[in-house]
Amino acid sequence: MKLDHNKIKTLGQLKASGYESKGIKDELRENLLEKIANGEETFHGVWGYENSVIPELERAILSRHNINLLGLRGQAKTRLARLMVQLLDEWIPVIEGSEVHDDPFQPISRFATELIKEKGDETAVNWIHRDERFYEKLATPDVTVADLIGDIDPIKAANLKLSYADDRVIHFGMIPRANRCIFVINELPDLQARIQVALFNILQEGDIQIRGFKLRLALDLQFVFTANPEDYTNRGSIVTPLKDRIGSQILTHYPESIDIAKKITKQEAQLDSRQSDNIHVPEIAMDVLEQISFEARKSEYVDAKSGVSARMSITAFENLLSTAERRMMKSSEKNTTVRLSDFMGVIPSITGKIELVYEGEQEGAGSVAEILVEDSIKSLFPSYFPEISKLERKDAETVYDDLIHWFFDGEGFDLLDEDSDKEYRAKLDAVVPLNDLLREHQPEVLKEDSYFMKELLLWGLVAHKKLSKQRFTQGYQFKDLYGSYIRGL
Repeated sequence: MKLDHNKIKTLGQLKASGYESKGIKDELRENLLEKIANGEETFHGVWGYENSVIPELERAILSRHNINLLGLRGQAKTRLARLMVQLLDEWIPVIEGSEVHDDPFQPISRFATELIKEKGDETAVNWIHRDERFYEKLATPDVTVADLIGDIDPIKAANLKLSYADDRVIHFGMIPRANRCIFVINELPDLQARIQVALFNILQEGDIQIRGFKLRLALDLQFVFTANPEDYTNRGSIVTPLKDRIGSQILTHYPESIDIAKKITKQEAQLDSRQSDNIHVPEIAMDVLEQISFEARKSEYVDAKSGVSARMSITAFENLLSTAERRMMKSSEKNTTVRLSDFMGVIPSITGKIELVYEGEQEGAGSVAEILVEDSIKSLFPSYFPEISKLERKDAETVYDDLIHWFFDGEGFDLLDEDSDKEYRAKLDAVVPLNDLLREHQPEVLKEDSYFMKELLLWGLVAHKKLSKQRFTQGYQFKDLYGSYIRGL
């Protein structure tokens, strides 16, 4: 039943309207069932979970469970919890002035019950929107029971001239104040064990205990916890009895394909309109960008237990466009296309997002980031050009021979970071075998993407040890592997 909340201001009017109160878990369940029946999307903007996490989350909601989302960083755990708000009723009534969102038909606080006794049907009613019914707390070692549940407030006792034996001196913590709301505790293992124990009664019986007071506040809450796997952090773990009281534990995961990863990155990246309008990003460039994360998750230099957040690709994409934008402005151009050499601008986004093992520390974060970029190119190279075998006969001919000989017979060439588009294209066009290879193996490539593809060819041959690439202050130099050495003999 849809009510006009603007017209219902008292308890009497609420009774006359035919409104029926319900618990938050029933509220979520009924609205979810309605969305499923109507074929509506339940968790908008979350990609890659359609056949794994989202069905499990829907089953947990239908079962009226408190939920623990368990997974590595950057797997949309908090985003899923926040999207649950859209499954709540748009408006619900509360007793005006209540600290704990008292249901007018089922008040739980002393304040609300005494107010209804005094004013009856004239008791004032407020309406709160579902967007206000989301509470979130990051679990840190300094969180106390008083923060979450409450404590005696000596200042309140003094102002009201009340004894500490009077329950009106209680100051409610975050959880009672989130009554009839979704309450999220992020990074649950970081919460001290004794604080986790304080949640037992709330999860099982729905009531709270503060100091010596025997309160029976029948709280109505939907708890959602998020946690990394226990072996990720040395700071703590979820105590077993608390696990036992959480209805459903749902395992999240990283995107399983580059296409899904690209959707997430494009959706989440914070771009200026001048970047999105004036900078063309070849689709192959997005593939290379996302492949970096896939390479990092299996790299021998990166700690797999720590995970590689989806935020790495998002910030790398932002940095990539900023690199192209800076180059475009320095060249006084109005638009440009992302180059493969622009990927050196994403190194800072990678170094801050990966946890290195000992071997990675020895290499250095910057070197590992460059290795990941090159590994990404090497993995994608066979999707666009003939594969280069690891073992070849000494006299075996390959489709890349003409290009390799071009570098062998010449001095190589330089690609500068701040070359204008005209200079950049002229340099690549001057390598005739490069143009021939592109025409033969990628005849349908878009003109604006063709220069990125040419660079991919060069970087791919470097990754397969067919050419050499050296970084200098202003750009890259591509040369043959052995020609200069042989000529010097």
